[in-house]
Amino acid sequence: MSFDPVFGPGSRALILGSWPSPESWRQGFYYGHPRNRFWPLLARLCAAPVPGTVEQKRALILQNGLALWDVLERCTVTGAADASIKDPVPVDLAALLEQAPVEAVFCNGATAFRLYEKMLRPVSGLAAVRLPSTSPANAAWSLDRLAGAWGQALGPWICGRR
Repeated sequence: MSFDPVFGPGSRALILGSWPSPESWRQGFYYGHPRNRFWPLLARLCAAPVPGTVEQKRALILQNGLALWDVLERCTVTGAADASIKDPVPVDLAALLEQAPVEAVFCNGATAFRLYEKMLRPVSGLAAVRLPSTSPANAAWSLDRLAGAWGQALGPWICGRR
């Protein structure tokens, strides 16, 4: 089973990953690997301190009009390698969309985007934006470069800008 989604009444933009890494599972929350740039990137885009606790991470998402989840409810995977995902089962996105006013979907990486397009776009009817992965495996993208791409795409939706 995946982590529960993070969302609230002000969540207008949904960020979807593919599946938690082993380190995320150990920590019990999204993007737990210390070299994953997700939390430093989001903090930078929102001009906020980098969150350290799960509570601070939830607050950063909710205070900035975002929702966070993964595309998959369950799957078979080897380590943190998205390429090894087998037997994917999607999350119940319809249930989230009934509760949150999500208007835009952003996928963190190619695998999340591919799975979303195949399994969840028919449910949501919302086109997704594929963003470069914040994973340490995507070493070709520096934090500055990620901030440029993510900021351009998410800019209108986050940090009270819309």
